[in-house]
Amino acid sequence: MKNYGFATKAIHVGQEPDPTTGAVTVPIYQTSTFAQEEPGKHRGYEYSRTGNPTRTALEKCLAALEEGKYCLTFASGMAAISAITTMLKSGDHVIACDDLYGGTRRLFEKILRNYSISFSYVDATTTKNVEAIIKSNTKMIWIETPTNPLLKIIDIKGISSIAKKHRILTVVDNTFASPYFQKPLLLGADIVIHSTTKYISGHSDVVGGAVITSNKEIYERLKFVQNAVGAIPSPFDSWLVLRGVRTLAIRMEKHWENAQKISEFLEEHPKIEKVIYPGLKSHPQHRLARKQMTGFSGIVSFEIKKGKKAAKQFLKNLKLFKLAESLGGVESLIEHPALMTHASIPKKDREKIGITGNLVRASIGIEDSKDLMQDLDNALTKI
Repeated sequence: MKNYGFATKAIHVGQEPDPTTGAVTVPIYQTSTFAQEEPGKHRGYEYSRTGNPTRTALEKCLAALEEGKYCLTFASGMAAISAITTMLKSGDHVIACDDLYGGTRRLFEKILRNYSISFSYVDATTTKNVEAIIKSNTKMIWIETPTNPLLKIIDIKGISSIAKKHRILTVVDNTFASPYFQKPLLLGADIVIHSTTKYISGHSDVVGGAVITSNKEIYERLKFVQNAVGAIPSPFDSWLVLRGVRTLAIRMEKHWENAQKISEFLEEHPKIEKVIYPGLKSHPQHRLARKQMTGFSGIVSFEIKKGKKAAKQFLKNLKLFKLAESLGGVESLIEHPALMTHASIPKKDREKIGITGNLVRASIGIEDSKDLMQDLDNALTKI
């Protein structure tokens, strides 16, 4: 199905009718083990930690959507990230963008540093900044684009080109864009990560992660890790994510449509200090976003005037927007990065990169945009 469009692939790749019953929807193969014809001879599956037909269907579909050859799924986005870091060894160095999901940075700083792996954080919106700190032991460049929560746009093609010159792996967390709006592998990245909890599943009812690559050596190494460590999604979790994938195309269009309207509305609001959204011409990397993305997704970050106290009151005033971590679901969520998703980052480091007390991050859902704007306006009016 290589030549089919995105929405067609999302509905059909890996999801042929069940050969036994003709079921149109991939069954949930809720089994821990599989009968063998004789010792060592099986029908493609032996134990569900190693492989499961429901999980296989999901992995085939996600690989196709990212234009990759291989996909491995995991029990969470952090499990996927952890699997990739097993490719590092003591003494290795990693360059990461400074505006990085708090959970990823916590893994790097609180766990991996204990194994003598070092990390440097840099504003990766300027590729020269990245190249300037490459060392002889640098093995990975780790970026998010758009970043979390400041929505910086990083030049994937430029970073990947630098990495290849120095024989370094490029890892791109594509969670915020989704494969619908951005395909890092086609821009030169070696590995793509997703928290499938977010846009890919899209309904806030499952936790999962995925790693996609076109490099067979990387795939085989991470496939061994997936099996050996065992942080795999259950058949039911795989089925839930696969169900969400089927509507990914139409959901992402609506997320983008709503986020664009809301970002423009907020940019004109007297109670707002600053709006950060790649779809706005005021965004510093708007041109780059237009070049490497086909749409600007559904996350909008903004700063409230009058500081942290006003921001907290604003969040309390909201009715439709739910104060909760995570993002990418059909419902609109909003959070305070400094106190929630990025609280594990020291205050000094947070504020240095712009995660201040008056910053909020909104995941714009697919409700009627006028209702969402009314909710925001009502909450802002009361602060």
